[in-house]
Amino acid sequence: MLKGIYKAASSMIPRLKQQEITANNIANASTPGFKKDGVFLKELDAATRANLPRKSDWQTPMIDQIYTDYSQGSFDRTDDVLDLAIEGQGFFVLEAPEGEGAVYTRNGDFSVSDEGFLVTNEGLRVLGDGGPIEVGSGTVAVSETGEVSVEEGVVGRFQLVDFPDKSLLVKAGNSGFTVDDTVAPVPAAGASIRQGFLERSNINVIKEMVGMIVTLRYFEAGSKAIQAQDESLGVLFNQVGKTKL
Repeated sequence: MLKGIYKAASSMIPRLKQQEITANNIANASTPGFKKDGVFLKELDAATRANLPRKSDWQTPMIDQIYTDYSQGSFDRTDDVLDLAIEGQGFFVLEAPEGEGAVYTRNGDFSVSDEGFLVTNEGLRVLGDGGPIEVGSGTVAVSETGEVSVEEGVVGRFQLVDFPDKSLLVKAGNSGFTVDDTVAPVPAAGASIRQGFLERSNINVIKEMVGMIVTLRYFEAGSKAIQAQDESLGVLFNQVGKTKL
């Protein structure tokens, strides 16, 4: 019977992670370019469990891998010349805060810094083929191919890159990603830029809310199973205590 309690408790632990992931998705539903996360849950077979280190003596090992859905969100038209959305696969490239490496994002909510550089809301400079894109104080025009122009002429071209294996991407902030130094991006094939649009998050709030309710019901079911088995144990111990030898 104790094994039943342990199994029920083991099934409840991943549900906490599911609730945390779902809550974060809902909180970022309005963040441009945000990509939702999910949790893959699967109880392992006996042979696989035997070869895995146990987190505790009672917990049943389970797969609880977090994954990110990189599907494209819908586009909102803003008519702001500094709002840009990527049509197709790919990411904008940003200069990392320390000036080393890069940050990749689908969030094209850009502005112009006091120094005249194209930057994100966090102040990260947007990189083009020749480095940070400097637009000065002029009116910015961006072609579908990523060419950036002001009144004086062309000032740069966006770097649009992609990763064949997106599982190597690590989230940085709400809509940014980083990769290990050993991972090299490739040019984004077939991607184009739409000026005056922002890509919304790929979150369906209703589905996320339903998923949160379902997860809560699973958690409550595990809690009730533990309670029922605990009560049965209590009855058993009372009966044993009354038995005369």
